[in-house]
This record gives sequence, C-alpha cells and structure tokens, in this order.
Amino acid sequence: MDILGLIPSFGGLLFTLAAFVIALSVIVAIHEYGHYIVGRWSGIHAEVFSIGFGPVLYSRTDKRGTVWQFAALPFGGYVKFKGDADAASATSDSELVSGLTPDERRMTMQGAPLWARAATVAAGPIFNFILSVVVFSVLIMSRGVTSDPLTVAELTPLPFDEIGLEAGDEILSIAGLEITDVESFSDVTAELPEEPLLNYVVRRGETTRTVTAPHPLTTLVVSLQPRSAAMDAGLEVGDVITAIDGAPTILFETLRTSVGNSDGEPLALDVWNAGEMRDVTLTPKRVDLPLPEGGFETRWLIGISGGTYFTPETETPGLWRALGYGADQTVFIIQSSLSALYNVAVGAISSCNLSGPIGIAETSGDVASQGLVDFIWFIAVLSTAVGLINLFPIPVLDGGHLVFHAWEAVSGKPPSDRALKVMMIVGLTVVLSFMLFALSNDILCP
Repeated sequence: MDILGLIPSFGGLLFTLAAFVIALSVIVAIHEYGHYIVGRWSGIHAEVFSIGFGPVLYSRTDKRGTVWQFAALPFGGYVKFKGDADAASATSDSELVSGLTPDERRMTMQGAPLWARAATVAAGPIFNFILSVVVFSVLIMSRGVTSDPLTVAELTPLPFDEIGLEAGDEILSIAGLEITDVESFSDVTAELPEEPLLNYVVRRGETTRTVTAPHPLTTLVVSLQPRSAAMDAGLEVGDVITAIDGAPTILFETLRTSVGNSDGEPLALDVWNAGEMRDVTLTPKRVDLPLPEGGFETRWLIGISGGTYFTPETETPGLWRALGYGADQTVFIIQSSLSALYNVAVGAISSCNLSGPIGIAETSGDVASQGLVDFIWFIAVLSTAVGLINLFPIPVLDGGHLVFHAWEAVSGKPPSDRALKVMMIVGLTVVLSFMLFALSNDILCP
C-alpha cells in the first residue's frame, strides 16, 4: 500500500471535519446562547452551558454559578436550566424542585411563568435567524453593491487578443443597446447578439469612444458549487471553458445549453487559465433548482456560475438597505427549504435533495476551501436551516416545546409527565429516523 499516497486524502478529510466542526460549533453556540440569555433575562437560572456532549474537556464557572464547558463530542450542545432532569428541559427533577422555596422555584424552567418559558425556548431558533441576517448584511456591506454609473474596476484575463475595455471605463452602451443605469445592464445582456466580440461605447476620462471587447458573459468560471461535478473535476475560479467535446464555446449561455442537453453523459472540456490549456472531463449531475416564484426546476448541471469578466465599481450600501438584503436572503432560504421538503414529501423532486451529516460535512469542506468569506456565508445559510428545523412541531425540538406551551396556554395546565415522556420518545424516534434517512442519502445518492 502507498502510505504517502494516502496523505493528501487524509489531509482533505481532516480539513473537511475541521470545517464541519467549526461551522456546527458556531451555529450551536449562537442557538444555545439565545436560550441562555433570554432565560437569564426572564429570571431562569442556567446551570450548564455546553458546547458538545460527553466528557468535559474544559470548564469554568461564572459569577452567576453557570458552568461554561467544552465537551469531547463537538456535534451539538445544550443549556441545562435549574431544576431540569436532563439537557432537553423536557421534564423536571421533581424531588429537587419540590424542596425549593417559591423564589428558588421561580428560577427553574418549570416554575417560571409561561411567557418566560416560551420566550426562552423560541430564542434559540430566533438567534439562528438573527445570525443569518447579520452575516448576510455584513457581507453585502463589505462586498458592496454595483454603483451607478456602470464603471469597470478590474478586468479578469481572457483568451482573447482584443479586449478594448480598461479599468475606469464607464460603459454607456453595448452593441448599440444603451445602459441607462445598473438595473438596465441585465436587460441589455439578455438582448445582446450571441457573438464573441461586440462594440462598446465607453466614457474614458473626458472622451467618449467605441472599443471592441468580448461579450460580457463569456464562459468564465466565477464561482463553484460545493459537491458539484466541476469541483470534483478540479475546475477553479478564473478558468475559461473554451470548448466542449471539441466544439468551440465562447458564451456562457452556449455552455449552459450544451450541459443541459448532455443527458448526464460525460463532457470533455478544454479549459484556459492564465495562458495555459488543460483538458477536464466531468459528468453533469441532475439537480433540482428552486425557482423564485416557488417550486423547482430539474436540470443537468456541472456546478459553476458565470458572470461578467469585468468587476464593476461598487459602493457600500446603507445599514437599512443591507439589513433588508440580509432579511430577504434569510426568508428566501426558509421558503426554499420548506418548498424542498414539501416537494420531496409529495414525490415531485428526488429525496436526494436532503443531505445528512456526511453531505453537510463535505459541503463545509468544499466551501471552506474556496475562502473565508464563502465559508462564513455557508455558516449563515446553515444557521437558517438549523433555526427552521428546530421550529418543527416535533417533541425534543424547540417547536415541540412551543406546542406544549401552547397546549398549556389553552388548557390551563401542562401535559402530564407521563404524556411528556411518551411524546418525547415519539419525537426522538421521528428525529432519529429522519437522520438515518438523510444519512442513507449521503451514502446511496450519486
């Protein structure tokens, strides 16, 4: 056996695991901190705040008597409140609670008012959503939004001899189609003739001139999708696909059509990058894509995103605009996730769209390999998903606890301890069954 040959694979596995643990730990920490801080504000005392399960690796006790700890199994976490019989806060330690004074009992989850318990439970998922909104907002503020007028800030190298654009050019029209503002640019690109070179009218300094440059949407790889055919085949951001199965390919729309018509057959790509050519063979994957209006579209994809070969100048959006963008992104992820679950349940799309821990770990590693910004973005996406799942009305999840609290609000009393135990067992069975199903997808799905 070639032991040295295993080192890169082993290193990749460690990187994937590390990325997964970091992403999960951040999300769990925010989720559990939501429970903790709202519980504290509501007068409920937290005895233990744990990141991970199992043997304790490190702990300290703060001035309020809460033990903060890291445990050996970093695949989750919990907050154990005063009087809880377990970390799930589903049942109380009856013997302990019965011996408490009224003031001490008020500091337990079971002895707190209904509003305090419901707020503490709901805070976990809400903090996950807040994390997502904040991250999306900060990222859009750091990246900026395209500013008016449309001005070239930087050019990506392309395999063309004639690129008349220069940094600082203000683009006024392309192929005779006027660009009135940034919003009109996407409409113009959709109407451009499918030719490799076009005439651009630009304002350069104090003069207006016509230059020849490539179509804005070439076959430049702008980003890669995790766990995609392109990433598996070793394509990189900055690659330019010049041919598919020997046929020259200049425009991204042509590339999209060729991949879509492949019917899953292997494709041989000619790839250019920084003056060097290489051959890449990959097989498109069948993917269910969420549509803006709802529902899904099934297409053959290789997992790359295109864009313009010039980077436009940007400006930093205002705080409220950025927060609005962050909220929109979070809502879109929630809607897409719910739509995906519904379409899987009714058989409209493949159940392979549901990933388990292996798939999420692989995605974590793939995204982390593309850079810190992409990894932070992925954490925000995953945080939204975790918050949403925890709101499902299943016992053992936060949504199940909220259902119990709603029952108490209507009936005037909480479910009996016996009923709680039965429902917790049922809920745990449902959650474990779902996890096993998702894990089987990781193993069996292509």
